[in-house]
Amino acid sequence: MTPDEFRHYGHEAVDWIAGYLENPGRYPVFPKVEPGELIDALPKCAPEKGEPVEKLLEDFRSLVVPGMTHWNHPGFMAYFAITGSGPGILGEMLSAALNVNGMLWRTSPAATELEQVALGWLRQWIGLPDNFFGIIYDTASISSMHAIAAARELAEPEARVRGGTGNLTLYTSEQAHSSIEKGAIAIGIGQRNVRKIPVDEAFRMRVDLLEEAIEKDLAAGLRPFCVAATVGTTSTTSVDPLDPIADLTERHNLWLHVDAAYGGGAAILPEFQHILAGARRADSVVTNPHKWLFTPADLSAFFTRRPDILRRAFSLIPEYLRTPDQPRAVNFMDYGVQLGRRFRALKLWFVMRYFGREGVSELIRKHIGWAQELASWIDADARFERSAPAPFSVVCFRLKGSDDDNRRLLDRVNASGEVFLSHTALHGRFVLRLAIGNIATTHAHVERAWELVRQAV
Repeated sequence: MTPDEFRHYGHEAVDWIAGYLENPGRYPVFPKVEPGELIDALPKCAPEKGEPVEKLLEDFRSLVVPGMTHWNHPGFMAYFAITGSGPGILGEMLSAALNVNGMLWRTSPAATELEQVALGWLRQWIGLPDNFFGIIYDTASISSMHAIAAARELAEPEARVRGGTGNLTLYTSEQAHSSIEKGAIAIGIGQRNVRKIPVDEAFRMRVDLLEEAIEKDLAAGLRPFCVAATVGTTSTTSVDPLDPIADLTERHNLWLHVDAAYGGGAAILPEFQHILAGARRADSVVTNPHKWLFTPADLSAFFTRRPDILRRAFSLIPEYLRTPDQPRAVNFMDYGVQLGRRFRALKLWFVMRYFGREGVSELIRKHIGWAQELASWIDADARFERSAPAPFSVVCFRLKGSDDDNRRLLDRVNASGEVFLSHTALHGRFVLRLAIGNIATTHAHVERAWELVRQAV
């Protein structure tokens, strides 16, 4: 593709993106398609001869876009709503153009150092101490896996060489994200060595039962090594009591990992910094700017105050990757599984500079306020019941009726094409989840979502 050709079609693509961001709500948030529809609409084999860009863009518009679930839609209120904002998209475009591999400092000095700068800024925004080292992974699932691997390295350094994990045991809430258990599976801890600790009435990990489980395993000759707490659990966004958990992990010399993938973003607000106060005592913390910091997916920020242990767990340097020893040259390949690394920091840097802390705080504060207002509407309607506290911008609720009634209600609301909600199970019952977090969502969209729910009854 010649520069002139790229310039022409690049302008066309940017025009489409600008129009999309201007009004993503014109599409149904959830597509009316059947499984296999796009597969059947496309050729079985790739073309032998190249095709014109006009055809590529036309198929994108006519075949791909209609089959998308639009996460950038203001009515997307499922899972954890996310945003690909304008400045983040520009950063992503420039990163794709540069196409660097930030595995070593020398393979891309600016990419390596900008990652350190952007994560330093984010660390300050959410109130973590300066001695926390930051690195970008793709998702919180991978970040948590690295935390568990570092915890294993601290507890059993020989596992790196000889394999196996002996009798190590990991502890997390029964409300923790499935990635904690997956991380334990991935590094060989095994599901049977993961203890899922029951929660209290607000779905927070019970520290008394955590201590009881640790003592029981110690008495049985097992070796507790890691506790994974959560700030903003996936189902209910509950916050585990970090300080009492930290007291326990320090007493038993266990690695404390804090999964703040969603909730950590709220700590940017001064009035919410208390949620990560206990995280200052943790060994590692993860938060995802691609959730509530308006950064295009994917970008997960991992912080640890023990980078030496993380590096010890993963550093492996063949001759062809050896570089001169320079104190300020960080080689991120030493701190994780992957070698190749995209320049993800650029889009985060763009977002933080464009909005500033005040701009980000204003948006997050609105989302939390609207969620509290929605919770009050639910509480005031005798047909509904709230299923969990709503400390952030997610509200869990259900129609007073059977699980089948609530499933039909959810299907009917989502069939509208105007909003998209998700569900979970709490106390064995089917529960609806409405998550506010998209930059395009307004108070009117929240009102409309509640109206659709009531109409669907």
